[in-house]
Amino acid sequence: MSGLWDRFVVEPLVSCACTSKPIMQQREKVVPQAEGVVLEVGCGAGTNFDLYDQSKVKQLHALEPALGMIKRARKVMAGHDLEAHTQFHLAGAEAVPLEDNSVDTAVVTFVLCTIPDWQASLTEVRRVLKPGGRMLFSEHGRAPDAGVAKWQRRIEPMWKFMAGGCHLTRDTADMLTSSGYELETHETMYLPGTPKIAGFVAWGSARAA
Repeated sequence: MSGLWDRFVVEPLVSCACTSKPIMQQREKVVPQAEGVVLEVGCGAGTNFDLYDQSKVKQLHALEPALGMIKRARKVMAGHDLEAHTQFHLAGAEAVPLEDNSVDTAVVTFVLCTIPDWQASLTEVRRVLKPGGRMLFSEHGRAPDAGVAKWQRRIEPMWKFMAGGCHLTRDTADMLTSSGYELETHETMYLPGTPKIAGFVAWGSARAA
């Protein structure tokens, strides 16, 4: 039953939410900066594919643990200019199937909220990044306002069930710095037109400390 729920309810719901105008505007702030050999963590249904600057991307490794999402992403990539330079990996970020020091840019957009073992995932991303390589991130998470954060904690159990394990209370900056990254840039805001419990976002870039 859980498989049917994920396939016919969660995956379409997540795909729809992740392509809303405010979320796409956040993606556009970081994805075009990716260059060289790129690892996209949790490519989902291929939402970011059209945002890459094709003149900068040598190779794209699209990592995704959900087979249904991989199938959607392959359809999006079909006929795309990046298709010949893209390799899909059906795997979670907790065990990235790439060599050490093999990636120039890691792209992490609206996935850290959902990854079960985010500590292992961020460690893996750091492992595959080349010396001087960087992570581009855009995520939602715990709000700085006590009243909003209180409601995030209250709603999170049901939210996780409805949204495929998505957490409302993870703090992107804390996750990165505690996992051995140094923030190069870090900006935050509440997304306009979005409920504050799900609309506090952070974006920027980081390198291994």
